[in-house]
Amino acid sequence: MRQLIINKRISKQKKRKNPFVTYYYPESALADQFQMIQTNINFLMSEKMTQTLMITSPDEGDGKSILLANIAVSMAQQKKKVLVIDTNLRTPALHDFFHTTNSSGLTDVLTGRMSFNEAVYHTEIWRLDLLASGSIPINPFELLGSSMMKDLLIKVKESYDVILLDSTALLKLPDTKLLASLCDGVLLVVKNGKTKLQSATEAKKMIEFSKAKLIGVILNQ
Repeated sequence: MRQLIINKRISKQKKRKNPFVTYYYPESALADQFQMIQTNINFLMSEKMTQTLMITSPDEGDGKSILLANIAVSMAQQKKKVLVIDTNLRTPALHDFFHTTNSSGLTDVLTGRMSFNEAVYHTEIWRLDLLASGSIPINPFELLGSSMMKDLLIKVKESYDVILLDSTALLKLPDTKLLASLCDGVLLVVKNGKTKLQSATEAKKMIEFSKAKLIGVILNQ
């Protein structure tokens, strides 16, 4: 397991307006750091034959979603076809980043109301697609653990180079632990000055217990 470090200082106002620093500010020092992170991730993914990658964190507020979004943009800029899936079926956020609706998405695909092609959103960023969470269901744990979810991850591998999954915080709910076992690899985001060592250790143990592959840790400063 390797540690990937990124120094991320963005004001709350800038996050709301332009969350994709890698897209809107490609020449910035922060964008360079994201490029370095995605390069390291690409190396780790190819080294471990990883195509579906879940990004999670021990607790809420560690910055995993905005990190995932910018990593996805960086990968798309490197001519990879990228799919981002919002598997946080309780407090989804990715649709806001991409300025789209959450009225349809993953939950519709898993319940058979829509096909993947009907639910997927082609973002303004070339080669980057989003499958939003869709409406919040009453049974998120059951949906994520269904055979439909497993089949979906297998299917999208045929059309995308990389699939990145955003999730709930690992220590809060069982959803992420279940989903981790379906992915090729997991990246753990910890926040400097916020994440306690005990929480990070417990999160690592939970990932290993679920028989998922922890390929690295991102220290968000």
